Amino acid sequence: QLQLVESGGGLVQPGGSLRLSCAASGFTLNDYNIGWFRQAPGKEREGVSCINRGASSTFYSTFYSDSVKGRFTISRDSAKSTVYLQMNNLQPEDTAVYYCAAEINDGAACSLGLQHYDYWGQGTQVTVSS
Repeated sequence: QLQLVESGGGLVQPGGSLRLSCAASGFTLNDYNIGWFRQAPGKEREGVSCINRGASSTFYSTFYSDSVKGRFTISRDSAKSTVYLQMNNLQPEDTAVYYCAAEINDGAACSLGLQHYDYWGQGTQVTVSS
């Protein structure tokens, strides 16, 4: 069964950057749409970004929530079977547990709706504070 592992979270000052990684040993993430979600205390889990399945030679459709658009970038490294979320200009409101999730692709574009995803990682904490 596909097991996802997030890494790269931590404590960063406002305006700083972090790069989150999502990987699955034994499986290639090229076969899955990958989404990044986050959940702050007392808040519902929300979609942050997603990227369509494919290898490095494939066109990747990407999507972002309005709150992170222009600051976050999702990407794939197919050779490492890893999906990244580059987060720039982080703000305190970005503080949350960040999860990656994999969707068995049915040919549709990826979605920021969590109900579409079949596998979830354990989450990594991102804290933005001065």
